[in-house]
Amino acid sequence: MNKKVQIIRINFTDFWEGFDIYTSFFYKLLAKNYNIEISEKPEILFYSVFGNSHKRYNCTKVFFTGENIRPDFKSCDFAFSFDYPVTDKNYRLPLYALYDDVTKLVNRKIDAKAELLRKKKFCCFIVSNPSNQIRNDFFLALSRHKHVESAGTVFNNIGGTIENKRDFIKDYKFVIAFENSSYPGYVTEKIFEPLLEDCVPIYWGDKLIHKDFNPARFINCHDFENFEAVIQHILAVDADDTAYLKYLNASVFNEDKLPSFLDNKNIMIQLDNIIQYTNEKSLKKLMLRNKRRLVYILNKLKINSLFH
Repeated sequence: MNKKVQIIRINFTDFWEGFDIYTSFFYKLLAKNYNIEISEKPEILFYSVFGNSHKRYNCTKVFFTGENIRPDFKSCDFAFSFDYPVTDKNYRLPLYALYDDVTKLVNRKIDAKAELLRKKKFCCFIVSNPSNQIRNDFFLALSRHKHVESAGTVFNNIGGTIENKRDFIKDYKFVIAFENSSYPGYVTEKIFEPLLEDCVPIYWGDKLIHKDFNPARFINCHDFENFEAVIQHILAVDADDTAYLKYLNASVFNEDKLPSFLDNKNIMIQLDNIIQYTNEKSLKKLMLRNKRRLVYILNKLKINSLFH
């Protein structure tokens, strides 16, 4: 069936507070190619980790997570997750891909020297979740060498929290960009936002982060023996404009190419596959119902013939 002709009944459940269906990533992408109907009897249900309402539905189920949680393929048919390996059922789609247009970071031309002159502040830390003790310890360790401004609720030292994170971080040379936890493939907006604002992220989390971003564009804590070695490197780069400019001038993505998994065309191919799977499943159900009905009619006719 041609796209934009087929009507697809979908719904969303168990997403985060404030989630809006009509501005969501998957709705907007699907709406470009299909006529979308939001239905309480969906053919395809997108669900996340903030509840169990998805259990009430009997249809094709697509799991999406922005948290460090594994897909359970006993509960879902497909998943968009952080996880490796990528399979026919699991499409790797890190959370940062939903935050802004990732193509902004391809072939990015900046005046690095002017950016360095504009950035008058050393480093910032914006965290509201205190549970990652590794992240907390790093902030305290770096702060013992040079003042780090904390604008979140954790270790706040600027007299209050901020309203716009990206507007705040743009004035800093470095941004502490630690994930809430570490797992292969788990990458959020933590590193993405400093890259958008032409800062140098200090990253900890995904040990495979070099698959997503060019290692020359950020400081990867996993490349160092310990945090003291990371800190000494940060201080050295801070004191050496040439070394800092080398980070800013590096491409964000490897070979300055958008990773294939971030390309909306490839994401759409996976959504097309999900729709095709759903159509085929519906057709099989229809054929099975018709077969049962035919068997019933034939049996009925056979019984009736015995009495004539």
